[in-house]
Amino acid sequence: MSESFREFVVQRSPALSRTAYLLTGDHQLAEDLLQSALARTYRHWRRIRDGDPEAYVRRVMYHQQVSWWRRRRVAERLDPMPAERGGGDHTDATALRLSVVAALRRLTARQRAVVVLRYYEDLTEAQVAEVLGCSVGTVKRHGHDAVRRLRELAPELLERTPERSER
Repeated sequence: MSESFREFVVQRSPALSRTAYLLTGDHQLAEDLLQSALARTYRHWRRIRDGDPEAYVRRVMYHQQVSWWRRRRVAERLDPMPAERGGGDHTDATALRLSVVAALRRLTARQRAVVVLRYYEDLTEAQVAEVLGCSVGTVKRHGHDAVRRLRELAPELLERTPERSER
């Protein structure tokens, strides 16, 4: 295994693992998705290492997840993310995390992918379009539809945003 690939995996796996979890909603599936994406990435490492390998892995994960989803067509079950470790009361953080997970579950796979990449991974619309292999207009449409749907189905999240809390 090349040393540059090994360094990439060590440095970027935690962030990529979180993205995989948000795409799949299941810890074991997320591990499988990331492992599969990294295996595909390794096969093409010489070609992509000088570009943006993280974007390549994200694209592979998204396409692999859509492929799995199409094959299975089974209702997805999102488990809540574990609470952060440490002392103190994490009730509010856990309640928010559960609300976010439940809200994400209500979106289509593509809407969820746009929301995760755009707002969780903080990618630009152009970067999301590149990862998903679609146009910027498609990203905007899915993002708009997802936000509208979240406002309808999970209004409690609006009350938890920093802008609303400061008022």
